[in-house]
Amino acid sequence: MRLGLINYRGVMARWEPNARERLERAALEIFAERGYDATTVAEIAERAGMAKSSFFRHFADKREVLFAGQDILADLFSEGVRGAAPSATPIECVAAALQSMAVVFTEHRRQVAPQRQAVIAANSELQERELLKRARLASVVADALQARGTDAVAARLAAEIGLIAFSIAFARWLTQENTESFGHIAQAALAELLLSATTLGEISTTD
Repeated sequence: MRLGLINYRGVMARWEPNARERLERAALEIFAERGYDATTVAEIAERAGMAKSSFFRHFADKREVLFAGQDILADLFSEGVRGAAPSATPIECVAAALQSMAVVFTEHRRQVAPQRQAVIAANSELQERELLKRARLASVVADALQARGTDAVAARLAAEIGLIAFSIAFARWLTQENTESFGHIAQAALAELLLSATTLGEISTTD
């Protein structure tokens, strides 16, 4: 009986509800106060009310607090393209991928995203990492399209259009007055881009 009680307490000591969100919020607060470079992992953990070892159960380092979500986005983009109907065009596959993003754009994400953007904007190294993240996402989409039989050029073009739509949708989704889901906003952004591309094509052929 005593052993069971000890085990139970041990489990409770390791159980940290919302630990990842708490660490993220703490890190963003300190980044804003002191700057990214001057912030340590120990300070982040302390602000979150957790041990330093707890931080490393959720993030490899302090930079990953800002970029850990890129693997999730890459997986969602890829799965969205792969899961589109067999008859779907490349753009329809991109639309499906954008729709699949909605699950990660929660109210918590809306709250912390502006802080994250501010931290990245203030650090050139982090800006480079953000550009690499975008390039990776475009590559993931293009690879998934090619796996469906789309030629390389068309796949790359569709992927870039998708990433532009994603960026536009993200900016719109962040606005406080917006109440629409990310998926709906992304679909509208993609439709606008395609209409603009069509218009540009018409202008070019009449010149």
